[in-house]
Amino acid sequence: MHTIVTRPERDAQRWVQALRERGLDALALPLMEIAAADDPKPLHAAWQSLGHYDAVMFVSGNAVEQFFAAKPHAIEGWCIDNVIQTRAWAPGPGTAAALQKAGVAAVLTDAPRVESEQFDSEALWQVVRAQVHVRSRVLIVRGADAEGQGTGRGWLERQLVAAGAQVDKVEAYMRRPPHWSAERQRAAAQAARDGSVWLFSSSEAVANLVSMLPAQTWAAGRAVATHPRIAQAVRSAGFGVVWESRPTLDAVVASIESVR
Repeated sequence: MHTIVTRPERDAQRWVQALRERGLDALALPLMEIAAADDPKPLHAAWQSLGHYDAVMFVSGNAVEQFFAAKPHAIEGWCIDNVIQTRAWAPGPGTAAALQKAGVAAVLTDAPRVESEQFDSEALWQVVRAQVHVRSRVLIVRGADAEGQGTGRGWLERQLVAAGAQVDKVEAYMRRPPHWSAERQRAAAQAARDGSVWLFSSSEAVANLVSMLPAQTWAAGRAVATHPRIAQAVRSAGFGVVWESRPTLDAVVASIESVR
């Protein structure tokens, strides 16, 4: 029995290593690919205007990495010692860690507390809502799907607009279904029926799995989902058993071990 990690390739490999170190037989079957945005010009423009925003919300660690990869050389950086004092918002500790790695000062970063029940837009809003007022300017750095349509964090945008803020958005990366080898397709079909536990951290990953294996039945499938909305998507896909977990390594391991 495997634990099937469905995150994008690089994230999946990190999770596989961490789970193996905790004694779990983990296997990466990424259900999403991350690629740089086709046109970097909007990102360059966002960097040039960074100081005009009160806050920048990054939807994920991938958003952070791709945004900073597009930073023009002429811009010095984003830390407490520089003139840019814009707040950096993160929906969870993974995104906050990516901001720290990119050089953003911790005192400029806002994120839910590590003991929060969930790491999402709703939890972030409880942290930052006092910062928002009429004429606040907020930039949301997000991904785009395979058709180039922006995805992610519509709920937070609605809260910001209702509070009187001006919201701009920029796509920092592309999200698309992966190209699986025949070996990975066989592994996925096997994991659908052999008692393996699928780990889902994205509703989009669930949709990609269903579209990639349309003839597969998931009644014997078992899964751990890191958010109630994701859990609902997994149930709708037909998985027979679905557990919900906080999105921390300790919580995920405990959930998987309880399944076993």
